[in-house]
Amino acid sequence: MSPYLDAAAWQESWDRQQEAFLPDREARFTAMLDIVEAVAGPAPRVLDLAGGTGSISLRTLRRFPRGTTTLVDVDPVLLTIARASLDDRTAIVSADLRAPSWSADLPHDDYDAVLSATALHWLDEERLAALYSEVGRLLRPGGVLINADHMPDEGLPGLSKTLRDRARERRDARYAAGAATSWPAWWELVGRDETLAPRYAERQKIFPSTEHNDWVPPATWHQAALRDAGFAEVGLAWRGGTDAAVVGVR
Repeated sequence: MSPYLDAAAWQESWDRQQEAFLPDREARFTAMLDIVEAVAGPAPRVLDLAGGTGSISLRTLRRFPRGTTTLVDVDPVLLTIARASLDDRTAIVSADLRAPSWSADLPHDDYDAVLSATALHWLDEERLAALYSEVGRLLRPGGVLINADHMPDEGLPGLSKTLRDRARERRDARYAAGAATSWPAWWELVGRDETLAPRYAERQKIFPSTEHNDWVPPATWHQAALRDAGFAEVGLAWRGGTDAAVVGVR
């Protein structure tokens, strides 16, 4: 008998771990889906970019039961949880956004919306700029790209540092009290799980280093990159502290 994966428990565990970093995580999701509803109505076709465990797809389909999503990620652990959590309204594609060929296996040629949250900072400047152009070609006219990520306001460098320091203090206090699981501790749990441990070994081959260099430019960089990629309208859809959601309308 194959090991049992309690997908709901792992989703809850992932959410709690992420919320330690992002206390307003649900607010950004709501802001993103408000825009999706405005431009695509009750049955959107959504591309969930670097979708991980399916956080965006799950919330999209709860809000839009007649919608569909395509989830793209390369992490075998997170994809395993996503596959166990989502139904046939979601197509799951294993692809590496670091490669220009990542979109080759998508089930559709165009989408109403492309959404990503707290993921694309793993890409460097050149690759992210290229990705914005690639995504633009996948959107139907009037479709939207929304990327919510760490995007400080370059006009508030001192306040941004204060906000980051305060958030770190609160997060560390939650870890110390056992109220939340840290990023390294969550992956330790994965490595001990009978079902996920083999996928974790695969992940270590894809990401051989436990550290990565986050690239976190200000929101103005993202806006300029989207304009260069040919988006007709560009702006901020949401801001919470040093995080923001940039939106581009095709």
